[in-house]
Amino acid sequence: MEPNKQGPLIVQSDGTILLDSLHPAAQEAGEALAEFAELVKRPGDMHTYKITPLTVWNAMSAGVDGASIAERLVAYSRYELPAVIEDGLSTWTGRFGQLRLIRDGERLLLAGEADERLESVLREGALRGLLAETPPPGGPWVVDAQARGALKQELLRMGYPVSDRAGYRAGEALQVQLRERGSAGTAFQLRDYQEQALQLFRRDGAVQGGSGVLVLPCGAGKTIIGLAALASLGCATLILTSNTTSVQQWRRELLEKTTLVEAEVGVYAGRQRQVRPVTVATYQMMTHRASGQSDYPHMRLFRERDWGLIIYDEVHLLPAPVFRMTAELQATRRLGLTATLVREDGCAEDVFSLIGPKRYELPWKALEARGGLAELACHEVRVPLCDSRRQAYAEAAARLRLRIASENPAKLAVLEQLLRRHEGQQRLVIGQYLDQLRAAARRLHAPLITGETSQEERERLFAAFRRGQIATLVVSKVANFAVDLPDAAVAVQISGSFGSRQEEAQRIGRILRPKRDDNRAWFYSLVTEGTKETEFARRRQLFMVEQGYRYELLHEQQQPTVEREQATARHRAQEARA
Repeated sequence: MEPNKQGPLIVQSDGTILLDSLHPAAQEAGEALAEFAELVKRPGDMHTYKITPLTVWNAMSAGVDGASIAERLVAYSRYELPAVIEDGLSTWTGRFGQLRLIRDGERLLLAGEADERLESVLREGALRGLLAETPPPGGPWVVDAQARGALKQELLRMGYPVSDRAGYRAGEALQVQLRERGSAGTAFQLRDYQEQALQLFRRDGAVQGGSGVLVLPCGAGKTIIGLAALASLGCATLILTSNTTSVQQWRRELLEKTTLVEAEVGVYAGRQRQVRPVTVATYQMMTHRASGQSDYPHMRLFRERDWGLIIYDEVHLLPAPVFRMTAELQATRRLGLTATLVREDGCAEDVFSLIGPKRYELPWKALEARGGLAELACHEVRVPLCDSRRQAYAEAAARLRLRIASENPAKLAVLEQLLRRHEGQQRLVIGQYLDQLRAAARRLHAPLITGETSQEERERLFAAFRRGQIATLVVSKVANFAVDLPDAAVAVQISGSFGSRQEEAQRIGRILRPKRDDNRAWFYSLVTEGTKETEFARRRQLFMVEQGYRYELLHEQQQPTVEREQATARHRAQEARA
C-alpha cells in the first residue's frame, strides 16, 4: 500500500509518530493509533505518539491483527515508513506467539523457535539459572516451575514476549453464583461488553480461566466483571484494591450481587484481619512493614489459602513489592482491572509479564456513544495569578513554583462562580493540597474528605451525597479511585498531581456514571495562566485526549453557562435530525 501524500501522520525512525490534529482525517487516524501506540505529548497542533514493542504486543493480545498495524500506518502516513520501523514491526509481530510456556506432565517447558541470541542466553547466559535442565539443541527448554514469572519478565525485557499456556491450578472450590436480582430486588445481568470481556479473559490457558488485564472506562462496571469471573470459576479468591473505601465497596457488591454470605467474605485492611474464602485487601496493607529493611509481614496473605483467582483492581497502581510476590504465583489465575494501562513508574512491562497482557479494551467514547457513560464536556479554565503571589512565584525554585501556581487563591472565586452555574446538580471539588481544600470547603460551606477523615465519616458523607442530602463535596486524592457516586455530574479540579495522566482519568471517572434524566457531565480543570501549571495540565490531559475527548480552553471571563451548553446541545440535536 502506498502512503497517502496528504496524510495526517509523520512516522519517524525512533518510533515517534506525529499527528497533525488540524488534518481532516486526524480523528480517524488518532482512533487507529490509539489501538497500538501511546500519546505522549501534544504541543500545539502536532500530537506526538510512540509505538513500541509493548504497545504492539498489547494490541495483538487484545485481538488487533499484526499485519493491519503496518497497513494503517501506511494508509495515514504522509511519507514512506522508515525502513527501521518496517523492520521493527516485522520483528515485533513475528515474535508475538513465537515462544510458549506449556505443560508436559509435571514438566514446565519453554517451546518455540529460539534464534542464535536467545539460544545463547538460555544455554550459557543470564537465563541459564531459570532452567531446570539444559536440553539438547533444538529444545524444548525445561523451566524451573518457581521461575515461571521471572523467566517471562527477563525474556520480555530482551524483546521476546512469552505466551503462557501452562495452565493454572483450580484452587480451593467455592460454591458461588451471581444473583439474578440484587439483594434490594433490582434485576441484574451482565451487559454485552462485560460478558465479552469475561469470555476473553476465560478463554486463555490450558485450564478454564487464565490471566490478563481488562481495560474499561471508569463507570463501566469492572467490579461486576470481577464478580462474574469469581462466580464462573467457583474458587477461593483474593481481591487487592487501592484503598479502604474500595474494599468496602467490593464487599457490598459481593454480598448484594452474589450468593456469598457474610461469613464467606473477609476484609483484610486497617485493623481487620479476616481471611475467608473471598478476601478483600488493600495494596497499602500488603506493602506495610515496620522499617525499610524488614520483611512485608502481610504478604503471607498470598499463601493463607489455596487461592484459585487473584483480582488486581486498579492494576495500574500495583506496587513493586506485590509484583515480586506475583512472580511466584504464576500458577494462580490473575485478573487485572483498570481504566487505563498508563503507569507513571515505567512498570508496564511487569504488568504484561506477571499479571498478563491486555485481553480486552473498551474505548471511553465507544461506551459513551451507546449510553453507558454520561456525555462529557472537558474544560481547562485559565485563571490569572493572584497579585499577592506574583513575587513569590518569580523568586521560587521550580518545584515550589508549581505549588504556588496550583494554590492560587484567585481560583476560589472562579470555583464559586462555576458551581453557581450548576445549581441543582451533584458537584465534586477535587484537589491536591490540604490548605487549599480547607479554604475551598470554608468558602463553599461544604464538607471536606481527606486522608485524615475517618472511614466511618467518609462512608457517612458519601452516602449522604448519593442520597442527594449533600450537593457539593470537597475531596482530596482519596476520592481518585473506586468511589461510587453515580449522580455526580460536575467535577472541578482546583489542583492536580504534577502531570499524572492516570489521576486525571480517574478523577473524571467520578462523574461519568449514566444519569437518569440529563445524561451529561462537566469537568473543569482550573489552571493558573502563564505558569508551570499549564505545562503539567497538558500532560495530565493526554490520556483523555487519546480517548477522543477535547478540552475547551477558557479564560476566567469566558466560563460557559449551563444555558449556553443546553442551547449547543439543542442545536446539535437539530443538526442530527436534519
